[in-house]
Amino acid sequence: MKQIKTPVSNEEILNLKIGDKVEIYGKILTGRDAALPKLVKSIKKGETLINIEGSVIMHTAVSDAGIAPTTSNKAEIEESIPYLARSGVKIHIGKGALGEETIEALKKDNSIFVVTPPAAALLTSKVKSKKVVAFKEEGMEALFELEVEGIPGIVAVSHGESLY
Repeated sequence: MKQIKTPVSNEEILNLKIGDKVEIYGKILTGRDAALPKLVKSIKKGETLINIEGSVIMHTAVSDAGIAPTTSNKAEIEESIPYLARSGVKIHIGKGALGEETIEALKKDNSIFVVTPPAAALLTSKVKSKKVVAFKEEGMEALFELEVEGIPGIVAVSHGESLY
């Protein structure tokens, strides 16, 4: 099990390959269908809502019931992945296979995709704190910052290769 602490460096990404088991520690962001396209739009406008350099984004909503990954290949999410990787996101966490264009974009920008089990009780037990950092109007789909200890996952897309 490889432990990764945020922010994530380029060197760490270079040392990860598909099939590696990881645990993520530190601050991660959350976003899904509503928040991720809005984040891309704000970055394109030159707005700096948050620093995403070396960040990890988990494709999930945050509710009192907890967190669990949503399907990452939904159009609203997958279309945002290449731009966010180019803008500094190093790890996307979700579930499901990604398209070839997204896999190539992640390779180009030295970013990876990690799948995590959709087990809300397990994942929620790893969250130590949470706060909304953007798009509060989206409710549980707002952009949250979580402090986490040991979010588990498996590297599913790395260096142009995919487990799927």
